[in-house]
Amino acid sequence: MAEFLDQFFTFIGLLVFIISLVKCLRLSKCIFLHFRKVLPTSFLKSMGQWAVITGAGDGIGKAYAFELARQGLNVVLISRTLEKLQAIARDIEKTTGSSVRVIQADFTKDDIYEHIKEKLTGLDIGILVNNVGMLPNLLPSYFLETTGDIQNIINCNIISLVKMTQLILKNMESRQKGLILNISSGVALFPWPLYSMYSASKAFVCTFSKALQVEYKAKGIIIQVLTPYAISTPMTKNLNTNMITKTADEFVKESLNYVTFGDEACGCLAHEILANFLSMIPTWVFYSSSFQKFLLTNHVEYLKKNSNIR
Repeated sequence: MAEFLDQFFTFIGLLVFIISLVKCLRLSKCIFLHFRKVLPTSFLKSMGQWAVITGAGDGIGKAYAFELARQGLNVVLISRTLEKLQAIARDIEKTTGSSVRVIQADFTKDDIYEHIKEKLTGLDIGILVNNVGMLPNLLPSYFLETTGDIQNIINCNIISLVKMTQLILKNMESRQKGLILNISSGVALFPWPLYSMYSASKAFVCTFSKALQVEYKAKGIIIQVLTPYAISTPMTKNLNTNMITKTADEFVKESLNYVTFGDEACGCLAHEILANFLSMIPTWVFYSSSFQKFLLTNHVEYLKKNSNIR
């Protein structure tokens, strides 16, 4: 029995060491990518002539549109508000010289994809950024107090990703190249009470993306899910930026360094460090009644102080 226990604890110790080593290697790679750009400037453009970005009217989607245009790609902007898209398109064309097309579509609806497919026909699409999403509640709240239509949230956060991938992946497969970036969230890495709908919908994004990468990696296609934490955007009520909370432009520029990093990345060094720290905290801490009470009280005051919530 003593010999068995000795072997068991030796095995556990070795396992912990290996896991810690893998985390250290991953973090070291993130630090390297943070300070040094390793991708050639032509890499993104080599995927194809066009990039398609959903939710391109604001925040992260808008930032990807500008950055990919600066990298030499033509861009297709898809979002709900036509006037906003047209203004962004003019700005991108003026500042980068890239061609821009806009498609007005409300991703809370499920009858928009034939229209999108028709508009994308004939384009050499090398990059798809599935960015569109809805945050039902910025402030922590119980599921039954969640504002907004649940079906709209599912359509926007889950169905849009599947449908847009289905539309574009087939052509990428035939061309044997392409890049799909799926924007998830740090709250998808484990169940997050008081953000249950958002956490669960973004967890789907993670699982779906990783499974697809296994299926299509050998066919020359990169499918990566990004799991950032706080980004200052209109959706997050323009949180004040700091070492952890990034602007959309900061996040996007850094995240593009990680496209060959693996099937999942936080997208920036600060969020990788935060994810590693949170992974060391036992899950029972997050699920305790004391922590939930803390979120419901202190987190509300923090968000009110650090955003435009009134």
